[in-house]
Amino acid sequence: MAVDLSFYKSYLSEEIRDEGRAQRGAEDILLVLETRGIDVPDDIRGRITACDDPELLRRRLARAVTVPSAHEIFAQEDDG
Repeated sequence: MAVDLSFYKSYLSEEIRDEGRAQRGAEDILLVLETRGIDVPDDIRGRITACDDPELLRRRLARAVTVPSAHEIFAQEDDG
């Protein structure tokens, strides 16, 4: 008996995986900031969790490791 795996190759399945990756990326950024003792205001938290671009979240995560404040995560994006 063959198992139908077409769902796992479907657009919907890809979208679900992408959403999961984005959610984990946002959670990782918030965890890094929290672990470093950096306050995350609600507007910044909302901006982080609203992002659904895994590459952008990855860059933000890298910045979260060294920035002095949560606002600085967006500095390069906001500047240009």
